Amino acid sequence: MYYPSYIRRNDPFALMRSMMRDVDRFTPNRTAQSVFPAVNVWQGDDAIAITAELPGVDAADIDISVKNNVLTLSGERKVPTLPEGAKWHRSERGYGKFTRSIKLPFAATGDKVEARMADGVLRVVIGRPEEDKPKKIEIKAA
Repeated sequence: MYYPSYIRRNDPFALMRSMMRDVDRFTPNRTAQSVFPAVNVWQGDDAIAITAELPGVDAADIDISVKNNVLTLSGERKVPTLPEGAKWHRSERGYGKFTRSIKLPFAATGDKVEARMADGVLRVVIGRPEEDKPKKIEIKAA
């Protein structure tokens, strides 16, 4: 990049800031990849559902646990093996161990948890305990 000489006369740090902007512009944004897996959470009257995007992760490599109103997903996305003599041309996907904890709005027990994996998306449904479900109160006429 061309940096004009007049920048340095007025502000000794202007050149450094200009160079940092150039570096930031050409460096991939890693903040979007820092939270893995991406999850969606929604709640109904009878249950809460969590979906997590886990492409390239085998279901056998995922652990799901519920303790103290917290659902924890953990596992590992393994680095693919390359054929002999092959070299990476580009590697943008993250690999390694991951853990994601989600606070639940109610106490959950392990017997009311169901998990399924299809097309790289994990879906966990946690049933709400009967004592925690909202109850309709009847109004009696006077």
